[in-house]
Amino acid sequence: MIRFGPSGNSQAFYDAGYKESAQAPQWLSSMGLSAYEYSFTLGQFVSDKTATKIRTEAEKYDIEISVHAPYYINFANNSDTAFENNYKFLMNSVEGLKKLGGRHCVFHIGSQMKMTREEAFNNLKNSFKLFLKEFEKNSSGVFLCPETMGKYTQMGTVDEIFEICSWSDYLIPTLDFGHINCVMQGELKNKQDFVVILQKGIDKIGYEKMRDCHIHFSKIMYGAKGEIKHLTFEDSQFGPEPLPMLEAVKELKLEPVIISESNGTQAIDSKTMRDLYFNLK
Repeated sequence: MIRFGPSGNSQAFYDAGYKESAQAPQWLSSMGLSAYEYSFTLGQFVSDKTATKIRTEAEKYDIEISVHAPYYINFANNSDTAFENNYKFLMNSVEGLKKLGGRHCVFHIGSQMKMTREEAFNNLKNSFKLFLKEFEKNSSGVFLCPETMGKYTQMGTVDEIFEICSWSDYLIPTLDFGHINCVMQGELKNKQDFVVILQKGIDKIGYEKMRDCHIHFSKIMYGAKGEIKHLTFEDSQFGPEPLPMLEAVKELKLEPVIISESNGTQAIDSKTMRDLYFNLK
């Protein structure tokens, strides 16, 4: 079923007197939410004790956990040291995800650096496929979810992510529509704009993967180089708006996990998306 939830703990969570992530599942459930993305983005992984507490509460309140791997991963860098670090960061994230009882590990695939796009993608393809050989031996129902990115120098266009996700049954896309809107310079406006992207995924990697895809959604300020900073749904200058995305998801009968990455209001904005979706006819 479709699920909605925040990335991390919003300001409202702390304003309500809560202090630790193990309290998040009950609080999210009370808002009608059913997903929660735990962040490893700065390379800090969850302890066994904390993971057990979060997992117990998540199972109790039917909250699906996902994690976001460290930002430092870059499979376009083909040095031996970079590969070792990529392997360590991503596998540690997968192990943390298993401890938390989740299924989706979101990660950034890499950056172009000073290479041409073609050189960077070829490096990425070679090094990431080496990683996949090891990962697939111990996948245990966990899916890797490469994310579409919001800056032109980052790897992860819509087409690149769909191609990457065709390389293994264990790869499911994370479509960050805020990021996509940044590189499109604000062109995600109506339902059909979202349908085109989602249908492309269905055509490229199949309905089952797209049905279970991961979605990040927030309004994001952008400039000439792409993404600048995350905003909230209250912003009226930058998009995208959530309703057209939700209409597209419903029309195509998809059941993604939709995670809000709004700046400080991610739980409130998740509830807004949930309410909009279930009011659609």
